[in-house]
Amino acid sequence: MRREFKKKSKVLLIDDNYEHLVGIRELLNLEGTFDVVGIATNILVGLNLIKKYQPDIVLLDMNMPEKDGLQGILEIAKLDLDTKVLALSGYDDADLIFRAMKIGAKGYVLKTMASAQLIYAIEEVLAGKIYLPHALSSRFFEYFQQSFREETAKPECEEENLLSYLTQREEEVLELLTQGITYKGVANKLFISETTVKTHVNNIFQKLQVNDRTQAVLYAINNGFLSKKVKLSV
Repeated sequence: MRREFKKKSKVLLIDDNYEHLVGIRELLNLEGTFDVVGIATNILVGLNLIKKYQPDIVLLDMNMPEKDGLQGILEIAKLDLDTKVLALSGYDDADLIFRAMKIGAKGYVLKTMASAQLIYAIEEVLAGKIYLPHALSSRFFEYFQQSFREETAKPECEEENLLSYLTQREEEVLELLTQGITYKGVANKLFISETTVKTHVNNIFQKLQVNDRTQAVLYAINNGFLSKKVKLSV
């Protein structure tokens, strides 16, 4: 009797944490139903590998240097392939989840989730489904409904506020910058490295379409960023 072998799904991994990359690669290789065709520690290398191998799915870290995961999703979409994107993150940030799913991610998983859950998430996305862990799904839909209400309430002529593209962490960094705090001071307050702060700042510059810190702070002030923060703290 002829035995039919199921074709392995091609997987590509993009994460600036090399140890995490290697760990996921070993996990998927042990599973036996996946073929990890490549790993990359930045978006640029990842895009070149995607063009070369045309994987079925990409596991993409949302917090990357130079270009972040949201920009990565958009760049992958431009390639016009059938590659699906499963977003990976260490943060259960409702805003980040919403933005990732809105621009094309087919799922969102936390790096802390169990191995079996990660495998299940990958299989669900490969099967054409949308995957969100139960712990995140309710927060996602609450945020989605809130964003929809706010969007429909906007006047049609209102100019787009680029601050809405910032993640929660980028907002925290920007708020400290408006207080005149140095990059080193921001790093100390947020318990992250100065290099990570600079990565967040570069992402802020790109999203706000500015060239330096002064322009970013002025844009924030002129577009109600500080008043928004005051309301949230009341």
